[in-house]
Amino acid sequence: MLNTYTYPEFDYVQSAEQRDGLVKRHPAVVVGAGPIGLTMALDLAHQGIPVVVLDDNNTVSIGSRAVCYAKRPLEVWDRLGCAKPMVDKGVVWKVGKVFRGEEQVYQFDLLPEEDHKIPAFINLQQYYLEEYLIARLKEMGDLVDLRWKSKVISIKNQPDHAVMQVETPDGVYRMEADWVVACDGANSDVRKMMGLEFTGQFFMDRFLIADVVMKADFPAERWFWFNPPFHPNQSVLLHMQSDDVWRIDFQLGWDADPEEAKKPENVIPLLKKMLGEDQEFELEWVSVYQFACRRMRDFRSGRVFFAGDAAHQVSPFGARGANTGVQDVDNLAWKMKLVREGKAPESLLDTYSEERVFAGDDNLRNSTRSTDFITPKSKVSKAFRDAVLDLARDRPFARPLVNSGRLSMPTPYAGSSLNTPDGAAFSGSMTPGTNCADAPVWVDGQDGWFLDRIGGRFTVLTFGQDPGLTGGEVDGVPYDVLVVGKDIQDAKGRLAERYDGQVGTTYLVRPDQHVAARWRSFDVARIADALNRAVGKAAARPSSRSSASHAA
Repeated sequence: MLNTYTYPEFDYVQSAEQRDGLVKRHPAVVVGAGPIGLTMALDLAHQGIPVVVLDDNNTVSIGSRAVCYAKRPLEVWDRLGCAKPMVDKGVVWKVGKVFRGEEQVYQFDLLPEEDHKIPAFINLQQYYLEEYLIARLKEMGDLVDLRWKSKVISIKNQPDHAVMQVETPDGVYRMEADWVVACDGANSDVRKMMGLEFTGQFFMDRFLIADVVMKADFPAERWFWFNPPFHPNQSVLLHMQSDDVWRIDFQLGWDADPEEAKKPENVIPLLKKMLGEDQEFELEWVSVYQFACRRMRDFRSGRVFFAGDAAHQVSPFGARGANTGVQDVDNLAWKMKLVREGKAPESLLDTYSEERVFAGDDNLRNSTRSTDFITPKSKVSKAFRDAVLDLARDRPFARPLVNSGRLSMPTPYAGSSLNTPDGAAFSGSMTPGTNCADAPVWVDGQDGWFLDRIGGRFTVLTFGQDPGLTGGEVDGVPYDVLVVGKDIQDAKGRLAERYDGQVGTTYLVRPDQHVAARWRSFDVARIADALNRAVGKAAARPSSRSSASHAA
Protein backbone atom coordinates (compact mmCIF):
# COMPACT_ATOMS: atom_id res chain seq x y z
CA MET A 1 0.00 0.00 0.00
CA LEU A 2 2.89 2.37 0.73
CA ASN A 3 3.22 5.23 -1.74
CA THR A 4 6.13 4.40 -4.02
CA TYR A 5 7.01 7.99 -4.98
CA THR A 6 10.73 8.31 -5.64
CA TYR A 7 12.25 11.70 -4.93
CA PRO A 8 14.34 12.84 -7.88
CA GLU A 9 17.85 14.18 -7.34
CA PHE A 10 19.07 16.89 -9.69
CA ASP A 11 22.72 17.11 -10.59
CA TYR A 12 24.87 19.84 -9.15
CA VAL A 13 26.93 21.40 -11.92
CA GLN A 14 29.58 23.97 -11.19
CA SER A 15 28.79 27.23 -12.95
CA ALA A 16 31.22 28.55 -15.52
CA GLU A 17 31.65 31.79 -13.61
CA GLN A 18 32.71 29.95 -10.46
CA ARG A 19 35.01 27.65 -12.41
CA ASP A 20 36.65 30.57 -14.23
CA GLY A 21 36.70 32.92 -11.24
CA LEU A 22 34.56 35.53 -12.99
CA VAL A 23 32.00 37.85 -11.43
CA LYS A 24 29.01 37.92 -13.75
CA ARG A 25 25.97 40.16 -13.55
CA HIS A 26 22.69 38.43 -14.37
CA PRO A 27 19.43 40.11 -15.34
CA ALA A 28 17.49 38.22 -12.65
CA VAL A 29 18.23 35.73 -9.87
CA VAL A 30 15.58 33.78 -7.97
CA VAL A 31 16.47 32.40 -4.56
CA GLY A 32 14.52 29.26 -3.68
CA ALA A 33 13.24 26.44 -5.90
CA GLY A 34 9.91 25.77 -4.23
CA PRO A 35 6.61 26.35 -6.05
CA ILE A 36 6.93 30.15 -5.87
CA GLY A 37 10.56 30.38 -6.94
CA LEU A 38 10.06 27.95 -9.81
CA THR A 39 6.95 29.83 -10.97
CA MET A 40 8.84 33.14 -10.73
CA ALA A 41 11.64 31.77 -12.90
CA LEU A 42 9.16 30.37 -15.40
CA ASP A 43 7.26 33.66 -15.73
CA LEU A 44 10.49 35.64 -16.13
CA ALA A 45 11.62 33.24 -18.84
CA HIS A 46 8.23 33.63 -20.56
CA GLN A 47 8.84 37.37 -20.51
CA GLY A 48 12.18 36.75 -22.25
CA ILE A 49 14.28 37.60 -19.18
CA PRO A 50 17.22 35.20 -18.54
CA VAL A 51 17.08 33.95 -14.95
CA VAL A 52 19.28 32.00 -12.56
CA VAL A 53 17.60 29.89 -9.85
CA LEU A 54 19.61 29.17 -6.68
CA ASP A 55 18.56 26.44 -4.24
CA ASP A 56 20.52 24.93 -1.37
CA ASN A 57 19.02 21.48 -2.02
CA ASN A 58 18.85 19.23 -5.07
CA THR A 59 15.43 17.62 -4.91
CA VAL A 60 11.76 18.50 -4.62
CA SER A 61 9.99 19.12 -1.31
CA ILE A 62 9.92 16.27 1.17
CA GLY A 63 6.34 15.45 2.11
CA SER A 64 3.22 16.69 0.38
CA ARG A 65 3.33 20.09 2.20
CA ALA A 66 1.09 22.46 0.21
CA VAL A 67 -1.67 20.37 -1.36
CA CYS A 68 -4.59 22.67 -2.29
CA TYR A 69 -4.23 24.76 -5.43
CA ALA A 70 -6.92 27.24 -6.38
CA LYS A 71 -8.39 28.31 -9.70
CA ARG A 72 -6.43 31.54 -10.14
CA PRO A 73 -2.93 30.06 -9.62
CA LEU A 74 -3.90 27.21 -11.94
CA GLU A 75 -4.86 29.81 -14.54
CA VAL A 76 -1.42 31.39 -14.14
CA TRP A 77 0.26 28.01 -14.56
CA ASP A 78 -1.95 27.37 -17.57
CA ARG A 79 -0.69 30.59 -19.16
CA LEU A 80 2.85 29.36 -18.45
CA GLY A 81 2.19 26.00 -20.09
CA CYS A 82 2.21 23.58 -17.16
CA ALA A 83 -1.29 23.39 -15.63
CA LYS A 84 -2.51 20.39 -17.64
CA PRO A 85 -0.32 17.74 -15.95
CA MET A 86 -1.22 19.26 -12.57
CA VAL A 87 -4.96 19.02 -13.21
CA ASP A 88 -4.62 15.58 -14.80
CA LYS A 89 -2.71 14.20 -11.82
CA GLY A 90 -4.50 16.12 -9.09
CA VAL A 91 -7.82 15.46 -7.38
CA VAL A 92 -10.38 17.96 -8.69
CA TRP A 93 -12.88 19.24 -6.14
CA LYS A 94 -15.16 22.15 -5.37
CA VAL A 95 -17.48 21.03 -2.53
CA GLY A 96 -16.74 21.48 1.15
CA LYS A 97 -18.70 20.14 4.10
CA VAL A 98 -18.58 21.25 7.71
CA PHE A 99 -19.61 18.97 10.57
CA ARG A 100 -20.30 19.60 14.23
CA GLY A 101 -19.86 16.33 15.98
CA GLU A 102 -21.28 13.83 13.50
CA GLU A 103 -23.88 16.20 12.06
CA GLN A 104 -23.34 18.19 8.85
CA VAL A 105 -24.17 21.85 9.48
CA TYR A 106 -22.96 23.52 6.29
CA GLN A 107 -21.99 22.79 2.69
CA PHE A 108 -20.47 25.10 0.09
CA ASP A 109 -19.67 24.99 -3.63
CA LEU A 110 -16.62 27.00 -4.69
CA LEU A 111 -17.58 27.11 -8.38
CA PRO A 112 -21.34 26.77 -8.71
CA GLU A 113 -21.49 28.25 -12.21
CA GLU A 114 -20.54 26.29 -15.33
CA ASP A 115 -18.29 27.07 -18.29
CA HIS A 116 -14.84 27.50 -16.79
CA LYS A 117 -11.74 25.79 -18.18
CA ILE A 118 -9.95 25.54 -14.84
CA PRO A 119 -11.55 23.85 -11.80
CA ALA A 120 -12.15 25.57 -8.47
CA PHE A 121 -9.43 23.57 -6.72
CA ILE A 122 -7.16 20.60 -7.15
CA ASN A 123 -5.36 18.65 -4.45
CA LEU A 124 -1.86 17.58 -5.45
CA GLN A 125 1.24 16.77 -3.45
CA GLN A 126 3.80 19.57 -3.65
CA TYR A 127 6.52 17.24 -4.89
CA TYR A 128 4.53 16.50 -8.05
CA LEU A 129 3.83 20.19 -8.59
CA GLU A 130 7.52 21.03 -8.34
CA GLU A 131 8.44 18.22 -10.73
CA TYR A 132 6.06 19.60 -13.36
CA LEU A 133 7.42 23.13 -12.91
CA ILE A 134 11.02 21.93 -13.23
CA ALA A 135 10.18 19.95 -16.37
CA ARG A 136 8.58 23.06 -17.89
CA LEU A 137 11.59 25.19 -16.95
CA LYS A 138 13.91 22.77 -18.72
CA GLU A 139 11.87 23.35 -21.88
CA MET A 140 12.80 27.05 -21.72
CA GLY A 141 16.38 26.26 -22.74
CA ASP A 142 19.14 28.77 -22.06
CA LEU A 143 16.74 31.32 -20.56
CA VAL A 144 16.79 29.36 -17.27
CA ASP A 145 19.86 28.26 -15.30
CA LEU A 146 18.89 25.96 -12.42
CA ARG A 147 21.72 25.79 -9.90
CA TRP A 148 21.27 23.12 -7.24
CA LYS A 149 23.24 22.98 -3.97
CA SER A 150 23.84 26.70 -4.25
CA LYS A 151 23.19 28.55 -0.98
CA VAL A 152 23.12 32.33 -0.75
CA ILE A 153 25.18 33.25 2.33
CA SER A 154 25.41 37.02 1.78
CA ILE A 155 23.43 39.62 -0.14
CA LYS A 156 23.84 43.37 -0.38
CA ASN A 157 22.07 46.10 -2.30
CA GLN A 158 23.98 48.41 -4.59
CA PRO A 159 22.41 51.38 -6.42
CA ASP A 160 21.86 49.47 -9.67
CA HIS A 161 22.34 45.80 -8.72
CA ALA A 162 22.61 43.31 -5.87
CA VAL A 163 25.74 41.40 -4.87
CA MET A 164 25.59 37.85 -3.49
CA GLN A 165 28.01 35.31 -2.10
CA VAL A 166 26.96 31.79 -3.03
CA GLU A 167 28.21 28.63 -1.33
CA THR A 168 28.45 25.41 -3.34
CA PRO A 169 30.26 22.04 -2.95
CA ASP A 170 33.16 23.72 -4.79
CA GLY A 171 33.41 26.64 -2.38
CA VAL A 172 32.11 30.21 -2.40
CA TYR A 173 31.77 32.55 -5.36
CA ARG A 174 30.40 36.01 -5.96
CA MET A 175 27.65 36.89 -8.38
CA GLU A 176 25.64 40.00 -9.21
CA ALA A 177 22.10 40.56 -10.43
CA ASP A 178 20.06 43.46 -11.73
CA TRP A 179 17.14 42.07 -9.73
CA VAL A 180 16.80 39.38 -7.07
CA VAL A 181 13.53 37.72 -6.09
CA ALA A 182 13.65 35.99 -2.70
CA CYS A 183 11.28 33.01 -2.66
CA ASP A 184 13.01 31.16 0.17
CA GLY A 185 10.09 30.62 2.51
CA ALA A 186 8.80 31.85 5.84
CA ASN A 187 12.24 31.53 7.43
CA SER A 188 13.82 33.43 4.55
CA ASP A 189 17.60 33.69 4.92
CA VAL A 190 17.62 36.55 2.44
CA ARG A 191 15.20 38.55 4.56
CA LYS A 192 17.24 37.88 7.70
CA MET A 193 20.56 38.74 6.04
CA MET A 194 19.11 42.06 4.94
CA GLY A 195 17.85 42.78 8.46
CA LEU A 196 14.24 43.21 7.34
CA GLU A 197 11.35 42.77 9.76
CA PHE A 198 8.63 40.16 9.54
CA THR A 199 5.86 41.32 11.86
CA GLY A 200 2.50 39.92 12.90
CA GLN A 201 1.28 37.34 15.34
CA PHE A 202 1.62 33.69 16.22
CA PHE A 203 -1.47 31.89 17.49
CA MET A 204 -1.19 29.77 20.59
CA ASP A 205 -2.28 26.48 19.10
CA ARG A 206 -0.70 23.54 17.33
CA PHE A 207 -1.92 21.24 14.57
CA LEU A 208 -0.70 17.88 13.38
CA ILE A 209 -0.52 17.06 9.66
CA ALA A 210 -0.66 13.37 8.82
CA ASP A 211 -0.39 12.23 5.22
CA VAL A 212 -1.89 8.76 5.17
CA VAL A 213 -1.79 6.18 2.38
CA MET A 214 -5.01 4.18 2.34
CA LYS A 215 -7.94 2.97 0.29
CA ALA A 216 -10.97 4.87 1.58
CA ASP A 217 -14.50 5.77 0.51
CA PHE A 218 -14.47 9.47 1.42
CA PRO A 219 -15.46 11.61 -1.58
CA ALA A 220 -13.23 14.19 -3.29
CA GLU A 221 -14.44 16.97 -0.99
CA ARG A 222 -13.07 19.10 1.82
CA TRP A 223 -14.44 17.80 5.12
CA PHE A 224 -13.99 19.78 8.33
CA TRP A 225 -15.17 18.70 11.79
CA PHE A 226 -15.72 20.82 14.89
CA ASN A 227 -15.68 18.66 18.03
CA PRO A 228 -15.93 15.26 16.30
CA PRO A 229 -16.54 12.20 18.51
CA PHE A 230 -13.16 10.77 17.47
CA HIS A 231 -11.29 13.94 18.57
CA PRO A 232 -13.42 15.70 21.23
CA ASN A 233 -13.22 19.47 21.77
CA GLN A 234 -10.84 19.90 18.84
CA SER A 235 -11.10 20.19 15.04
CA VAL A 236 -10.10 17.91 12.17
CA LEU A 237 -9.69 18.48 8.43
CA LEU A 238 -9.66 15.84 5.68
CA HIS A 239 -8.53 16.14 2.04
CA MET A 240 -8.00 13.56 -0.71
CA GLN A 241 -4.74 13.68 -2.69
CA SER A 242 -3.34 11.69 -5.58
CA ASP A 243 -2.11 8.10 -5.26
CA ASP A 244 -4.50 7.23 -2.40
CA VAL A 245 -2.80 9.72 -0.10
CA TRP A 246 -5.07 11.54 2.36
CA ARG A 247 -4.20 14.75 4.22
CA ILE A 248 -5.59 14.80 7.76
CA ASP A 249 -5.06 17.76 10.12
CA PHE A 250 -5.69 17.32 13.85
CA GLN A 251 -5.91 20.25 16.24
CA LEU A 252 -3.65 19.44 19.20
CA GLY A 253 -3.83 22.44 21.51
CA TRP A 254 -1.01 24.68 22.66
CA ASP A 255 0.21 22.33 25.40
CA ALA A 256 1.07 19.54 22.97
CA ASP A 257 4.75 18.66 22.66
CA PRO A 258 5.54 18.93 18.91
CA GLU A 259 8.22 16.23 18.93
CA GLU A 260 6.14 13.78 20.93
CA ALA A 261 3.04 14.46 18.82
CA LYS A 262 4.87 13.46 15.62
CA LYS A 263 5.91 10.04 16.86
CA PRO A 264 4.06 7.19 15.09
CA GLU A 265 3.03 5.66 18.41
CA ASN A 266 1.07 8.85 19.13
CA VAL A 267 -0.22 9.54 15.59
CA ILE A 268 -1.54 6.06 14.83
CA PRO A 269 -4.01 5.95 17.77
CA LEU A 270 -5.46 9.30 16.64
CA LEU A 271 -5.98 7.94 13.14
CA LYS A 272 -7.53 4.70 14.37
CA LYS A 273 -10.07 6.63 16.44
CA MET A 274 -11.07 8.52 13.30
CA LEU A 275 -10.85 5.77 10.68
CA GLY A 276 -11.68 2.68 12.72
CA GLU A 277 -9.54 -0.19 13.95
CA ASP A 278 -10.07 -2.18 10.75
CA GLN A 279 -8.92 0.53 8.31
CA GLU A 280 -5.54 -0.30 6.84
CA PHE A 281 -3.23 2.66 6.36
CA GLU A 282 0.39 3.71 6.39
CA LEU A 283 1.94 7.02 7.37
CA GLU A 284 3.74 8.82 4.57
CA TRP A 285 4.62 12.12 6.27
CA VAL A 286 3.93 13.79 9.60
CA SER A 287 4.50 17.37 10.72
CA VAL A 288 3.36 19.76 13.45
CA TYR A 289 2.74 23.42 12.77
CA GLN A 290 1.68 26.59 14.56
CA PHE A 291 -0.59 29.25 13.07
CA ALA A 292 1.12 32.51 12.11
CA CYS A 293 -0.20 35.59 10.33
CA ARG A 294 2.72 37.88 9.45
CA ARG A 295 4.12 39.97 6.64
CA MET A 296 6.91 42.32 5.69
CA ARG A 297 6.12 46.02 5.69
CA ASP A 298 7.35 46.37 2.09
CA PHE A 299 7.86 43.55 -0.41
CA ARG A 300 10.67 45.44 -2.14
CA SER A 301 14.04 46.46 -0.72
CA GLY A 302 16.17 48.15 -3.35
CA ARG A 303 17.05 45.57 -5.99
CA VAL A 304 15.52 42.70 -3.98
CA PHE A 305 11.88 41.61 -4.07
CA PHE A 306 10.18 39.14 -1.76
CA ALA A 307 7.42 36.74 -2.81
CA GLY A 308 5.41 33.94 -1.26
CA ASP A 309 6.04 32.96 2.35
CA ALA A 310 9.23 35.01 2.36
CA ALA A 311 7.00 38.11 2.16
CA HIS A 312 3.87 36.97 4.01
CA GLN A 313 2.79 34.01 6.09
CA VAL A 314 -0.75 32.87 6.84
CA SER A 315 -2.34 29.87 8.51
CA PRO A 316 -2.77 26.82 6.27
CA PHE A 317 -6.57 26.76 6.65
CA GLY A 318 -7.91 28.43 3.54
CA ALA A 319 -4.99 27.42 1.30
CA ARG A 320 -3.68 30.98 1.08
CA GLY A 321 0.06 30.25 1.17
CA ALA A 322 1.29 28.96 -2.18
CA ASN A 323 -1.83 30.25 -3.94
CA THR A 324 -1.16 33.85 -3.00
CA GLY A 325 2.54 33.42 -3.70
CA VAL A 326 1.81 32.49 -7.31
CA GLN A 327 -0.24 35.67 -7.58
CA ASP A 328 2.81 37.61 -6.31
CA VAL A 329 4.77 36.20 -9.22
CA ASP A 330 1.98 36.99 -11.67
CA ASN A 331 2.08 40.63 -10.55
CA LEU A 332 5.85 41.13 -10.77
CA ALA A 333 7.25 39.48 -13.89
CA TRP A 334 5.53 41.64 -16.54
CA LYS A 335 6.52 44.80 -14.69
CA MET A 336 10.17 43.70 -14.68
CA LYS A 337 9.99 43.13 -18.42
CA LEU A 338 8.68 46.61 -19.21
CA VAL A 339 11.19 48.32 -16.90
CA ARG A 340 14.06 46.23 -18.26
CA GLU A 341 13.11 47.23 -21.81
CA GLY A 342 12.92 50.91 -20.85
CA LYS A 343 9.21 51.07 -21.67
CA ALA A 344 8.10 51.88 -18.12
CA PRO A 345 9.62 53.89 -15.28
CA GLU A 346 11.37 51.98 -12.52
CA SER A 347 8.66 53.23 -10.17
CA LEU A 348 6.35 50.66 -11.80
CA LEU A 349 8.19 48.07 -9.71
CA ASP A 350 7.05 49.83 -6.54
CA THR A 351 3.47 48.99 -7.47
CA TYR A 352 4.33 45.31 -6.95
CA SER A 353 4.55 46.02 -3.25
CA GLU A 354 1.59 48.41 -3.37
CA GLU A 355 -0.73 45.84 -4.91
CA ARG A 356 0.57 42.71 -3.23
CA VAL A 357 0.75 44.22 0.27
CA PHE A 358 -2.91 45.17 -0.22
CA ALA A 359 -3.64 41.56 -1.19
CA GLY A 360 -1.48 40.31 1.65
CA ASP A 361 -3.48 42.27 4.19
CA ASP A 362 -6.70 40.83 2.73
CA ASN A 363 -5.30 37.31 3.13
CA LEU A 364 -4.03 38.01 6.64
CA ARG A 365 -7.41 39.37 7.61
CA ASN A 366 -9.26 36.33 6.28
CA SER A 367 -6.73 33.94 7.77
CA THR A 368 -6.92 35.60 11.18
CA ARG A 369 -10.72 35.43 11.17
CA SER A 370 -10.60 31.74 10.27
CA THR A 371 -8.10 31.08 13.05
CA ASP A 372 -10.25 32.92 15.58
CA PHE A 373 -13.29 30.89 14.57
CA ILE A 374 -11.50 27.53 14.58
CA THR A 375 -9.62 28.21 17.83
CA PRO A 376 -11.57 30.81 19.85
CA LYS A 377 -9.35 32.73 22.26
CA SER A 378 -12.07 34.02 24.61
CA LYS A 379 -15.39 32.95 26.08
CA VAL A 380 -17.17 35.49 23.90
CA SER A 381 -15.50 34.18 20.71
CA LYS A 382 -16.33 30.60 21.66
CA ALA A 383 -19.95 31.52 22.41
CA PHE A 384 -20.22 33.22 19.01
CA ARG A 385 -18.67 30.22 17.23
CA ASP A 386 -20.95 27.75 18.97
CA ALA A 387 -24.04 29.88 18.30
CA VAL A 388 -23.19 30.10 14.60
CA LEU A 389 -22.79 26.32 14.41
CA ASP A 390 -26.10 25.83 16.23
CA LEU A 391 -27.94 28.16 13.87
CA ALA A 392 -26.28 26.92 10.70
CA ARG A 393 -27.99 23.58 11.00
CA ASP A 394 -31.44 25.08 10.30
CA ARG A 395 -30.94 28.76 9.46
CA PRO A 396 -29.48 29.58 6.01
CA PHE A 397 -28.45 33.12 7.05
CA ALA A 398 -25.95 31.69 9.56
CA ARG A 399 -24.21 29.28 7.20
CA PRO A 400 -21.92 31.82 5.51
CA LEU A 401 -20.69 32.75 8.99
CA VAL A 402 -19.28 29.26 9.50
CA ASN A 403 -15.56 29.77 9.06
CA SER A 404 -13.50 26.60 8.76
CA GLY A 405 -11.01 28.49 6.61
CA ARG A 406 -12.16 30.91 3.91
CA LEU A 407 -10.77 29.27 0.77
CA SER A 408 -8.28 31.25 -1.28
CA MET A 409 -9.75 33.74 -3.72
CA PRO A 410 -7.80 36.41 -5.64
CA THR A 411 -7.91 39.91 -4.17
CA PRO A 412 -8.95 42.65 -6.62
CA TYR A 413 -6.46 45.54 -6.59
CA ALA A 414 -9.12 48.04 -5.61
CA GLY A 415 -7.68 51.54 -5.52
CA SER A 416 -4.42 50.60 -7.28
CA SER A 417 -2.56 53.54 -8.76
CA LEU A 418 -2.45 51.58 -12.04
CA ASN A 419 -6.26 51.51 -12.39
CA THR A 420 -8.30 53.96 -14.42
CA PRO A 421 -11.55 54.51 -12.50
CA ASP A 422 -14.85 53.77 -14.20
CA GLY A 423 -16.54 56.63 -15.96
CA ALA A 424 -19.75 54.74 -16.70
CA ALA A 425 -22.06 52.28 -14.97
CA PHE A 426 -21.33 48.57 -15.25
CA SER A 427 -22.86 45.47 -13.72
CA GLY A 428 -20.90 42.40 -12.69
CA SER A 429 -17.60 41.93 -10.88
CA MET A 430 -15.05 42.85 -13.57
CA THR A 431 -14.05 46.15 -11.94
CA PRO A 432 -10.60 47.69 -12.57
CA GLY A 433 -7.99 45.74 -10.61
CA THR A 434 -9.87 42.43 -10.85
CA ASN A 435 -8.45 39.33 -12.55
CA CYS A 436 -10.36 38.43 -15.70
CA ALA A 437 -13.03 35.74 -15.56
CA ASP A 438 -12.79 32.98 -18.13
CA ALA A 439 -15.52 32.04 -20.61
CA PRO A 440 -15.92 29.58 -23.50
CA VAL A 441 -15.30 31.06 -26.96
CA TRP A 442 -15.05 29.93 -30.55
CA VAL A 443 -11.90 30.77 -32.49
CA ASP A 444 -11.91 29.97 -36.21
CA GLY A 445 -14.78 27.56 -35.64
CA GLN A 446 -12.96 25.70 -32.85
CA ASP A 447 -13.86 25.55 -29.17
CA GLY A 448 -11.58 27.61 -26.98
CA TRP A 449 -11.28 29.69 -23.83
CA PHE A 450 -11.07 33.44 -23.38
CA LEU A 451 -8.09 33.40 -21.01
CA ASP A 452 -6.08 31.49 -23.61
CA ARG A 453 -6.40 34.55 -25.87
CA ILE A 454 -4.99 37.10 -23.42
CA GLY A 455 -1.99 37.41 -21.10
CA GLY A 456 1.68 38.26 -21.47
CA ARG A 457 0.99 41.67 -23.02
CA PHE A 458 -1.71 44.32 -22.93
CA THR A 459 -4.98 43.46 -24.65
CA VAL A 460 -7.89 45.69 -25.61
CA LEU A 461 -11.09 43.65 -25.57
CA THR A 462 -14.05 45.20 -27.35
CA PHE A 463 -17.56 43.87 -27.95
CA GLY A 464 -19.50 43.94 -31.18
CA GLN A 465 -18.05 46.91 -33.09
CA ASP A 466 -14.90 46.36 -35.14
CA PRO A 467 -12.63 49.41 -34.68
CA GLY A 468 -10.60 48.37 -37.71
CA LEU A 469 -7.44 47.75 -35.66
CA THR A 470 -5.54 44.59 -34.79
CA GLY A 471 -3.28 46.30 -32.32
CA GLY A 472 -1.58 49.48 -31.23
CA GLU A 473 1.31 50.96 -29.31
CA VAL A 474 1.67 53.64 -26.66
CA ASP A 475 5.18 55.00 -26.10
CA GLY A 476 6.66 51.69 -27.20
CA VAL A 477 4.27 49.50 -25.18
CA PRO A 478 2.27 47.30 -27.56
CA TYR A 479 -1.29 46.14 -27.16
CA ASP A 480 -3.46 43.71 -29.08
CA VAL A 481 -7.08 44.38 -30.05
CA LEU A 482 -9.46 41.45 -29.59
CA VAL A 483 -12.93 41.94 -31.09
CA VAL A 484 -15.78 39.79 -29.78
CA GLY A 485 -17.81 38.86 -32.83
CA LYS A 486 -14.81 38.98 -35.17
CA ASP A 487 -11.63 37.54 -33.62
CA ILE A 488 -13.51 35.39 -31.13
CA GLN A 489 -17.14 34.35 -30.83
CA ASP A 490 -18.94 34.34 -27.50
CA ALA A 491 -19.81 30.63 -27.57
CA LYS A 492 -22.49 30.59 -24.87
CA GLY A 493 -22.99 34.27 -24.10
CA ARG A 494 -20.90 33.92 -20.93
CA LEU A 495 -18.33 36.52 -21.98
CA ALA A 496 -20.96 39.23 -22.45
CA GLU A 497 -22.66 38.13 -19.25
CA ARG A 498 -19.51 38.24 -17.13
CA TYR A 499 -18.19 41.49 -18.61
CA ASP A 500 -21.50 43.31 -19.11
CA GLY A 501 -20.49 43.29 -22.74
CA GLN A 502 -22.94 45.62 -24.42
CA VAL A 503 -22.12 46.63 -27.98
CA GLY A 504 -19.08 48.92 -27.92
CA THR A 505 -18.00 47.98 -24.38
CA THR A 506 -14.20 48.01 -24.23
CA TYR A 507 -11.71 46.73 -21.64
CA LEU A 508 -7.97 47.31 -21.27
CA VAL A 509 -6.45 44.14 -19.80
CA ARG A 510 -2.97 44.02 -18.27
CA PRO A 511 -0.37 41.35 -19.13
CA ASP A 512 -1.30 39.56 -15.87
CA GLN A 513 -4.93 39.28 -17.05
CA HIS A 514 -6.19 41.97 -14.65
CA VAL A 515 -8.57 44.68 -15.77
CA ALA A 516 -6.85 48.09 -16.00
CA ALA A 517 -9.78 50.12 -17.38
CA ARG A 518 -13.15 49.81 -19.12
CA TRP A 519 -15.44 52.06 -21.12
CA ARG A 520 -18.69 51.92 -23.05
CA SER A 521 -16.99 52.73 -26.36
CA PHE A 522 -13.67 52.16 -28.12
CA ASP A 523 -11.48 55.28 -27.97
CA VAL A 524 -7.77 55.23 -28.88
CA ALA A 525 -6.99 58.33 -26.80
CA ARG A 526 -8.61 56.87 -23.70
CA ILE A 527 -6.77 53.60 -24.26
CA ALA A 528 -3.47 55.50 -24.48
CA ASP A 529 -4.15 57.39 -21.25
CA ALA A 530 -5.17 54.22 -19.40
CA LEU A 531 -2.20 52.25 -20.71
CA ASN A 532 0.19 54.99 -19.63
CA ARG A 533 -1.34 54.84 -16.17
CA ALA A 534 -1.14 51.04 -16.15
CA VAL A 535 2.62 51.12 -16.75
CA GLY A 536 3.25 53.48 -13.88
CA LYS A 537 2.69 56.90 -15.41
CA ALA A 538 -0.03 58.07 -13.07
CA ALA A 539 -1.02 60.96 -15.32
CA ALA A 540 -0.72 60.69 -19.07
CA ARG A 541 1.85 63.03 -20.54
CA PRO A 542 0.55 65.63 -23.03
CA SER A 543 2.31 63.77 -25.83
CA SER A 544 0.79 60.42 -24.99
CA ARG A 545 -2.28 60.91 -27.13
CA SER A 546 -0.35 61.98 -30.18
CA SER A 547 2.24 59.21 -29.69
CA ALA A 548 -0.36 56.45 -29.67
CA SER A 549 0.19 54.57 -32.91
CA HIS A 550 -1.89 51.72 -34.20
CA ALA A 551 -1.75 49.07 -36.87
CA ALA A 552 -4.63 47.93 -39.02
